[in-house]
Amino acid sequence: MLFRYLVSLGLLFGTVAAAQAPATSPLTIPLWPNGAPGSEARRAEPEQAKDYWVKNIHDPTITAFPADPRHATGASIIVVPGGGHGIVVWTTEGVNVARALNRAGVTVFVLKYRLANEPGSTYSVERDAAGDLRRAVRWVRANAARFSLDPKRIGVMGFSAGGELVSLVADNPEPATPTTRDPLDRISARPDFQILVFPGPLAATARDAVHAPPAFLVAGSRDECCAAPTVALYEQLRKAGVSAELHMYAEAGHAFNLDESDRISVIHWPDRLYDWLADGGWLDGAAAR
Repeated sequence: MLFRYLVSLGLLFGTVAAAQAPATSPLTIPLWPNGAPGSEARRAEPEQAKDYWVKNIHDPTITAFPADPRHATGASIIVVPGGGHGIVVWTTEGVNVARALNRAGVTVFVLKYRLANEPGSTYSVERDAAGDLRRAVRWVRANAARFSLDPKRIGVMGFSAGGELVSLVADNPEPATPTTRDPLDRISARPDFQILVFPGPLAATARDAVHAPPAFLVAGSRDECCAAPTVALYEQLRKAGVSAELHMYAEAGHAFNLDESDRISVIHWPDRLYDWLADGGWLDGAAAR
């Protein structure tokens, strides 16, 4: 029985090319219909994409990957790919993750955010990129009924640089929002849970850890960039009394993503995430109740 259980979870999050339920067509949604603040003049510029990445993003979007209605749980996760704030790793840390989480009954929204480290960029990580993620949380919460989602079960999941944005939004005070006529600005941008996958150094300081949502953190113990920030953030959350779970994998480096490792333990890290989501009541709605 144990073997069959492990195999079933491995198939759930395993190689994306494996057989899966029929996918609903993705839907791309601009986060600001009239252009992101400060980027209105460049919103019509085409994005640049090649192989696995996208850049030159001036009109931030979320792309919705709805879960199959036959086993949708009502939970949703906004996935924030990494890329050092110079590119967005769209496939392995975005689309592939969305399809895997869909198999767990989770509706996913993959974020394209403005890039602070792209050559010639005038954007900042803290103001613009994190602002794009806050806007995404607000949009999903405001439109939860449209996708048959629970507005109290909205998570954020970030890889590397995307993990930095998750921590900036989930573990730090929300900046004061200027008075506007936009009704979305009156909706909370704080996610209900957070998932950080080898988050970068900006994740190491949680200035509002006591109000942070439950957290799942994972990294490789030999990740020169991001092992230390992951552990540092976990300790801050733990000391603040936040429910947090940490997995550090021996001999693993950076960017092992879903199934990009020759180590059995690392390949199965998404199974631990699924366990955490189930234990926390994020899949069956117990957490919201």
